[in-house]
Parts: sequence; C-alpha cells; structure tokens
Amino acid sequence: MVKIDRHSVPPSSLDVERQKAHGLYNMTDVIQQLRTDSHDKCYICELKGLSDPEVEHLRPHHDRKIVERVFDWNNLFYVCPHCNNLKKEEKYDDKIIDCCVDDPEEMLEQCYEKGHVKIHNIINEECAIMTAELIQECFEKCNTGIREAACKYRIDRLAESMDVLYKTLEKYKKNPESERYMKSLKFALSRESAFAAFKRSYVRKHIGDYPDLKEFLV
Repeated sequence: MVKIDRHSVPPSSLDVERQKAHGLYNMTDVIQQLRTDSHDKCYICELKGLSDPEVEHLRPHHDRKIVERVFDWNNLFYVCPHCNNLKKEEKYDDKIIDCCVDDPEEMLEQCYEKGHVKIHNIINEECAIMTAELIQECFEKCNTGIREAACKYRIDRLAESMDVLYKTLEKYKKNPESERYMKSLKFALSRESAFAAFKRSYVRKHIGDYPDLKEFLV
C-alpha cells in the first residue's frame, strides 16, 4: 500500500445515483477515475492491471444503513476481489489506513523476503496494526483453495517484480553513470509501479548501497 493522490472532483454519476432508491456507486466514470488515481492497481496488494476491479468502501456502509458513506467519493477505492473479500471481515471495520490522507510508508514496513511477505506496523496505532494484518493476509492467508491460489498468484507476481528490481540494482551498481538504469529505477520506485511499497522498502533498507536513489523515495 502506498500514498494515493485522489482526484479532487467527484465523478458526476455519484450525485445522480445518490438520488435514486438503489443507486450505483460503481458507474463507468467512477471506475475510470479510481483506476487512474490508483495507477490501475489494487490499493491494498498493489497488483497491477486488474481485469476484474471492484469499488470498495474504506469505511463500511453496512448494507446502506450508513447512507452518507455509500456515495462518498473519499470513501471509494479501487480494489481486487481477493483483497475486497478479505477486508469485509468485521475486524477491519473503520480500522484501515486511508492512503489518500496518510502515507502508509510512514506507518508500515512492507517487505518481501525469501518468497514470503512480512508486514510490520512501525507506529503503535490501531489503523497501522490492522492494515499490516490485512496486507499480510492478502498475500499469505491460504485457508481455502481459492485464497491459496489467489495468494500464490500475488506472491509469484511480486517475486517477478522484485527479481527485476534486484537485477537492475546490480547493473546500476556496476555502472552508476548509466542513464538507462537510473531511468528504470526511477520508474520502479515510483508509487505508480506494481508492488511499489515492497520495492521502495527494499531500497530504503539498503540505501547505503544506493545513496543516489534516495530522491526517488520521496
């Protein structure tokens, strides 16, 4: 999870649909704007290029009992079905970081090590603790066959992404003057890239080896 800059103007369909008895909060303009703002990534696991995106409510509306949350633009997020399903557990209600307001990287350490994800809260706040648990489960909770397959798919994609980062860092270390490698690393460490939090965390932990990359972690 990384910081997201949400478009300040809500999609026009939200006002229209709000007036209806059973209005929709996932009209085309909402999906498109969320996709753009989130760089086509699930805001929780950061899997990129979703073929089956969903619109998720950060603060649950409990079957529209809290009506003001249903069409609140600031409460809508771009998510994959796997993560959305896990976040629906009651224990996460109103306890997840709003990454459009706060920077998750200042609250969490998101690491990939030897084929596994390890998420730790670095501040002792409930939202950090629960968000760390949620992201951990999105990659590691294999209590059903479907979830096992979904977690494996994400771990495999993350491993591929990290492997590209490792190889590029090695090439850059041997040739630090190369604009090509610097450009590749700049994109890899941008918040718009897939699994950016994990890549940024790795470089941050090894910044002594790559001091020139510090500017890309801002």
